[in-house]
Amino acid sequence: MRDAYIVQAIRTPGCKQRRGHFKQTRPEELLSFILRTIVEKTDGITPDDIEDVMCGCSFPEGEQGLNIGRIGAKMAGFPDKTSGATVNRFCSSGIESIALASARVSMGWSDIVIGAGVESMTFVPMGGNVPRPHPEYSRTNPDMYTSMGITAENVANRYNVSRKDQDEFASKSQAKAARARDKGLFTELIPTPAYRYVEQADATFKKEEFIVDADDGIRESSPESLGKLRAVFAANGSVTAGNSSQTTDGAAASLIVSKDKCEELGLKPIGRLVSYATVGCRADEMGVGPRYAIPKVLEQAKLTVDDIDIFEINEAFASQAIYCIRELGIEKYMDKINIHGGAIALGHPLGCTGAKLTATCLANLKEVKGRYGIVSMCIGGGMGAAGIYERF
Repeated sequence: MRDAYIVQAIRTPGCKQRRGHFKQTRPEELLSFILRTIVEKTDGITPDDIEDVMCGCSFPEGEQGLNIGRIGAKMAGFPDKTSGATVNRFCSSGIESIALASARVSMGWSDIVIGAGVESMTFVPMGGNVPRPHPEYSRTNPDMYTSMGITAENVANRYNVSRKDQDEFASKSQAKAARARDKGLFTELIPTPAYRYVEQADATFKKEEFIVDADDGIRESSPESLGKLRAVFAANGSVTAGNSSQTTDGAAASLIVSKDKCEELGLKPIGRLVSYATVGCRADEMGVGPRYAIPKVLEQAKLTVDDIDIFEINEAFASQAIYCIRELGIEKYMDKINIHGGAIALGHPLGCTGAKLTATCLANLKEVKGRYGIVSMCIGGGMGAAGIYERF
């Protein structure tokens, strides 16, 4: 097995579904921009060097269909010989793409591969445009099709996560993200072109470009203000829009290169994926996934939670994030968990999230001068995923 190194990891801002700055920017435009930019930012690499693109996408249909991994690569200006694939493990699709890209390099099948992720929840909503559960199976196994919000309510009810705790957690996520934005700490974020269609005097529309340089979902909040929001998934429930992740548009990418090719081209690695694990859990409480995936990946890497300097645990919902943190026994490490906020403030662009959190994790490891970081998330359908990164 060869060493596979990450030499660059970047992301676009995350922008609110249908109301944010990317609402008229197609997913192929976001993906092609981040693919083109990661090459431009890496001295010694040209588009001609990219052998393959693995792209995570949770709902690869509509504007995200027809193998967006290949389409994005071509729109980025990569040559015909650069192949591309679309990867779907729902919420972990982005990190799955990085794991597959790293595996290709480690096995000697490729020397230079991009692992990426993209999701436009504006163009393709949660569930897709035409969801069609299997008629007989859905009668006997409805949990497989349970709303994510209901699974969050199930976690809160089954494991005693109070509304107060959820709102306090959500408020802290917003505050951390606002502080990081104001202090310029999102060093992995790349100002990204967006588009809008402006009506002209002759009733035609002109496509205009503008630059988005910050996540647009960060908002000021307090536990008290969040406590006034109504539950949205269950009567007398505790899960609200304020303590749930934001549905978001965005893209992210990591450039993965073999050790020999790094030496040949004079590339300086910034880290590597040490180990990656997935695990199944009950579908109707899918949010508990990280509680099982993180111990599994730690065991694979022969590490413990005490060895981890940064945790990026996706905040699909405050209820499930709190539960996982408690069960993992890492409440004592809250200063290492989502240090610049999480998906409640920054958004959860589904298939992009794993790639986005990878870039954030490596940037945050550099900031704190840490060695090991974990990226983990729950996955719709009842799974968890976790990856361990080592910073060089």
